[in-house]
Amino acid sequence: MKHLHLILFLFLGMNIINAQQITGKITDSDTKEGIVGATIKLLNSDLQTTTATDGNFAIEGEGILEITALGYKTIQVKSGAKFLNIEISSDRNELQTVEILGRASKKYNSDYSFSATKIAALNKDIPQSISTITKELIADKNAFYLADAVKMASGVIPSSYYNQYSIRGISQNEEGQIINGMRTRQYYFLQPLTNNIERVEVIKGPSSATFSSVDPGGSINLVTKKPLAVDRKEVSLSVGSFSTFRGTLDFTGPLNESKTLLYRVNGAYQEAKSFRDLVGNKSFLISPSFSYIPNEKTAINTELILSDMTGNLDRGQPIFGAVAGTTNLNKTPISLNLGAPNDFFKSKEMILMTNFAHKFTSKIGFNASYMKQSWTENLQEHRTTNAFAVDINNQPVASLAMMQFVQRQQYWNVDNLNAYFNFDFKTGKLRHKLLTGYDLSSWNKTKGGGQNAARGYLLKDGTVASTFVLANADNYQTTTIDGVVLPKPNVNYFNLNTPAYTLRNIEDYTLNVRTALPSALTTTNAIYIQDQIHLAKFTFLLGLRNEWFEDITNYETTNELTVKKSALLPRVGVTYAINDAINIYTTYLEGYQPQSNTVTLMPQTGSLPAGSLFDPLESNLKEFGAKATLFNNKISINAAVYEINQRNILMNANDPNNPDLLVTRGAERSRGFECDIAGYITSNWQINASYSYIDAEITNDREASLIGARKQNTPKNSANLWTRYNFDSASALSDFGIGLGMQYQSSKIPWFTRDFTIPDFTVFDAALYYKPTKSNMQIAINAGNLLNKTYWLGAQNYLRLFPGATRNATITVTYKF
Repeated sequence: MKHLHLILFLFLGMNIINAQQITGKITDSDTKEGIVGATIKLLNSDLQTTTATDGNFAIEGEGILEITALGYKTIQVKSGAKFLNIEISSDRNELQTVEILGRASKKYNSDYSFSATKIAALNKDIPQSISTITKELIADKNAFYLADAVKMASGVIPSSYYNQYSIRGISQNEEGQIINGMRTRQYYFLQPLTNNIERVEVIKGPSSATFSSVDPGGSINLVTKKPLAVDRKEVSLSVGSFSTFRGTLDFTGPLNESKTLLYRVNGAYQEAKSFRDLVGNKSFLISPSFSYIPNEKTAINTELILSDMTGNLDRGQPIFGAVAGTTNLNKTPISLNLGAPNDFFKSKEMILMTNFAHKFTSKIGFNASYMKQSWTENLQEHRTTNAFAVDINNQPVASLAMMQFVQRQQYWNVDNLNAYFNFDFKTGKLRHKLLTGYDLSSWNKTKGGGQNAARGYLLKDGTVASTFVLANADNYQTTTIDGVVLPKPNVNYFNLNTPAYTLRNIEDYTLNVRTALPSALTTTNAIYIQDQIHLAKFTFLLGLRNEWFEDITNYETTNELTVKKSALLPRVGVTYAINDAINIYTTYLEGYQPQSNTVTLMPQTGSLPAGSLFDPLESNLKEFGAKATLFNNKISINAAVYEINQRNILMNANDPNNPDLLVTRGAERSRGFECDIAGYITSNWQINASYSYIDAEITNDREASLIGARKQNTPKNSANLWTRYNFDSASALSDFGIGLGMQYQSSKIPWFTRDFTIPDFTVFDAALYYKPTKSNMQIAINAGNLLNKTYWLGAQNYLRLFPGATRNATITVTYKF
């Protein structure tokens, strides 16, 4: 019996020894980071496992392993080594012609775009310049607002504190933002938050072949974060300069074992002041998203965005009594603000989006997207009338600024629908990706909106006069300031020598300008066809879009004013693959943007007669460029030369007596060169850099002196750099990383006046990151404007300068679990 026990023991021991265990780690081929949730299956068996948070795994047995991970290419590996180091590369999900799933890779460059052509295409195969800012770059740079992120793209110049940019030398004309390829409706005064953004795509040129009614310089498309099939949770807390307090969260993962139902929730809250007097904001955003993928043929995503922002409409730094071309911009403090402590600008937004993709066969698919948006604006502000006060003898008093009080409320309701079929087929040697579809965009400004103002001077009979008339001086109430007798204003003067920020009682004012903002309905219907044709090393992108535009001012009233327009827009692009890594391309695009009472940048009253409605803004783009993905897709480089022509440009007339008056400028031309570089230099060193040269000028104008003049708000040269380096694991600083940034812009001409030049500037930023080994926590210190440079982002005139922020710092603690 003793010998039998010994034999059994030896037999079991031999089986335990013979039962092998396979261990290893699965990493991203680009970032070298471990991939959580990858599935490892032992073929010809029922055994499988998933990777841990660091990418490590262990599985019993031996043989062929199949590695699958959402967003990556599936590979097979033969076991044998004691420890397997397996790298897998990212893969585009062909089902996602509309984006359903989140991006799995973690790098500064994005390989693909869905919105630029409405097909899942690699950026290097698209014959058009696209600059991309990913969420990783946004996080490392601590770019909490859109302007901080989008300025990293070549040729994109923030014009002010508002959500307003110049792209390739062309100022934006339309309000609103494009989200997931669909246009929203909102004024441009407050900056959107970025914590729910996967990437920002700047699609250069008039992309009306893809989008409805876009700006000639380019479109800023915000791609929101979508669910992932792996559990990832992240929270962060920040404190910083200007009394900044901030918190964000990002949770995602599967809701069932089969991983057919996925979720993602993004949230953010911030309270912050500013280096500008009286300026501050409270921002709140919550965005839940769900994706349902029952099989390989069908996918659905539904997403809700709730945004509530309360801040100030910051009109910028004013300089009164400036002498054109000689007055130093530092004459007044860059913090000077003429507002009141109880001013506010409230913006509430709700967006519901649903995306649907279905493949009938491997060659035929259908895609549809729908967006419902509501947006509410509520404004209360004190601002200057752009004039000095006058004394009782009608002489200017240079120490006192005339003020006005403005209230505005309005509500918008937006519906967008995009639906199209796509077909993959061959005709001889030609491979086609054909799509044909329909777009609907409907913007409805509802009844009840209005704008009130208090301005002018108080008369002795209790009424208000809009101007002071010396001959009738005895009819005006008076006030004495610093020994000077003046007509009493409806809204108290602002004393430039001794600024005082007291709470204003709006009941003290007489609202003598009351304007009802007209109800409106703007509808664009479009049909389009596009074919991407592959022939050997050539790829042709051919498109044709027909739009029908209808704009109804005073909608559903007895005095409706209707404008109808239509346009046929071609698109032609050719890409040639020099090799697997380098493509060259050329393209021609046309753009079209109606300009009636309700779709202009400056609000109108709706009272304009039909004969004074504006001709549409028409544009075209000619572009030649090169795109490369080098070093096994670690670095992407895009370079382009271009020419954009536009005519019928709508601009503010800069008339102090009629601040809402608009005029059209004949034509403008913008030529330039730009380059973007992004990706990994080494496995622990990332970079994002851009450069732009822009030669933009006025080519036709009713003022002959302006023909050939330089375009406003456009630096000829601009450059941006951000780089992050993580010290090697063998280094004594292995837990640390550093970030360095630079922004440069040459001089610019202000938007509304040519009286002076905004000086060039170079600003440096930096960051220090600390992440202990095998820890899920990171501490980051971001410092902006390290050298405390005084500079100006842009200007409208001497009364509206937009200085950049002084030196500042933020500490952010992020925990992932």
